[in-house]
Amino acid sequence: MGSLQSARDGAENVEDAAEDVAGHPVFQAVARGGFVMSGLVHVLIGVITLRMAFGGSSQDADQSGALQAVASAPGGNIVLWIGGIAMVALVLWHLAEAWFGARWKRGAATRIGHVVTTLGKAVVYAALAVTALRFAAGGGTDSGQQTSQLTAGLMGSAGGRIAVVVVAAVVFGIGCFHVYKGASRGFGDDLRVPEGQQIARAIVVTGVLGYIGKGIALLAVGLMFGWAALGADPERATGLDGALQAIAALPAGGVALAVVGAGLLLYGLFAMLRARYAPR
Repeated sequence: MGSLQSARDGAENVEDAAEDVAGHPVFQAVARGGFVMSGLVHVLIGVITLRMAFGGSSQDADQSGALQAVASAPGGNIVLWIGGIAMVALVLWHLAEAWFGARWKRGAATRIGHVVTTLGKAVVYAALAVTALRFAAGGGTDSGQQTSQLTAGLMGSAGGRIAVVVVAAVVFGIGCFHVYKGASRGFGDDLRVPEGQQIARAIVVTGVLGYIGKGIALLAVGLMFGWAALGADPERATGLDGALQAIAALPAGGVALAVVGAGLLLYGLFAMLRARYAPR
């Protein structure tokens, strides 16, 4: 009985130490740098999308294209290394928040929702961190091509096609959530908005339009995956660049692209503001 209690005490000490590390100002400062890097990527994708709206190429209108633009700039590799490491810290921060934050939530459903949402964010930032570090090491790849190849492999079986449909539904659902979060200003809990300051208005504008713009882009990606699964054509599942091409082909596609591009750019600015005003 005594050994069991000692084990429990040891586990609690480790947990308390991990919580102290996650809440340390230095660790939080590094993690906030991950928001800045994520914001930079979204700003670049937004700029590329706006260029598309006025007749530019769509080949680089995705995460890999944005990171390639960073890598090509003077000192870009250093930025990618720093940003990638910061996003790794951001992933750890979200993992800690998923565990420790759930302890303060009331009700099982609320706790589960908090854990699922926070872990989802950790997965997204982990993918971006891996991609950034890969580009920093000189091993960047075309994410659209990778997506098509992976989809083609999955669609070789009935189970794989079901998996693609599930991915399409999840991405579409995340897109709906982003649109709702922007329209309802549900991002307020993510920041401590300073009252009575001009920056508060900028946070609201970038948050509302940014979340809606990114949501529309994700809705398009989800539709492309669904189209690929139902039509047995993995080439359609090319990620964001393919989705933007599909938007461009629509009537008034240039206007729609301009709206999405502006939204992605504003979402990037919101992420940078979040690095400054996220709750401590």
